[in-house]
Amino acid sequence: MSEARRQVEELRERFLAAVQAAADSESLERVRVEALGRRGRVTELAKGVGRLPPEQRREVGQAVNALKRELEAAIRARREVLAREALERRLREERLDVTLPPRERPEGRLHPVSHVLDEIVAIFADMGFAVAEGPDVEDDFHNFTALNIPPAHPARQMQDTFFLETTDAQGEPYLLRTHTSPVQIRTMEAGRPPFRIIAPGRVYRRDYDMTHTPMFHQVEGLLIDRRTHMGHLKGCLVDFVRAFFERDDIPVRFRPSYFPFTEPSAEMDVGCRRSQGQLVVGAGDDWLEVLGCGMVHPKVLEMVGLDPDVWQGFAFGLGVDRFAMLKYGIPDLRTFFEADLRWLRHYGFLPLDVPTTFAGLSR
Repeated sequence: MSEARRQVEELRERFLAAVQAAADSESLERVRVEALGRRGRVTELAKGVGRLPPEQRREVGQAVNALKRELEAAIRARREVLAREALERRLREERLDVTLPPRERPEGRLHPVSHVLDEIVAIFADMGFAVAEGPDVEDDFHNFTALNIPPAHPARQMQDTFFLETTDAQGEPYLLRTHTSPVQIRTMEAGRPPFRIIAPGRVYRRDYDMTHTPMFHQVEGLLIDRRTHMGHLKGCLVDFVRAFFERDDIPVRFRPSYFPFTEPSAEMDVGCRRSQGQLVVGAGDDWLEVLGCGMVHPKVLEMVGLDPDVWQGFAFGLGVDRFAMLKYGIPDLRTFFEADLRWLRHYGFLPLDVPTTFAGLSR
């Protein structure tokens, strides 16, 4: 074997081993430059073929060309292997295991007032009542006068009202509504009888203790037609409280009372018992007042342009917050508005637990 051919074999073994030993693309590039660069060992050997004796040129030239092709193929294959290994290493290092459990987050809950409102609406919707709404800022006429509460009427002293600085066209100050009864007036003004509505919403009075807050929630109902009487009112409300508390054995009684917008007027009591500091609605030796009601006063009908000799009906009003306290054992009304997440997790409801009369109200 000639000296030139021996050099080719030595370079072949050396550089093929160096290519396989390259740990990364940088070291592989150094091997390529050393072997096949402009001044590389294999390149210099190829340049020297022309100085060999004529009988060796063909053999050595073919061997050098074969070595160049073999090294190029080996370098290309090694480069692919290194790129694949680098990708796999990056995927391992940057891997995000989506199968791991997520971090615990607070679970959203519906406020008891929102849920109880939905319960009340569901019950009365089954009775054919539609929901009506009105503004929180009212004028004196709709909040008082149209409800048979003229200026200096004693009933105005029962409601410590939030008055605003702005006034209406008659010079009377606007106010935050003290009840949702103005919605009844606006409904009757805007449409034609018969009417069958409930009016849920916020109301405002200057009061604050365990059972009163400056802002609270009411639902008032109104039914106007030609034949309604007190018996219909009693049947409607008895069915309501038994459906709401989900008990058929709740004793109910009606006591004469006074409201300026109804005549006759009554307060509705439900049976209850008190034991160990708790109040339980149902059969017992005590009574608890839960709402006020009565037949719509003829003067209220006249205020909205209805003839009381033709039309009559009943109205009722209840406190949503109070009903929530009674049903779910919440002792202090002020906690409803303290935005305490621990309280809400305890008394709140899951968003998808929509109350219905056929599947249950307080699931």
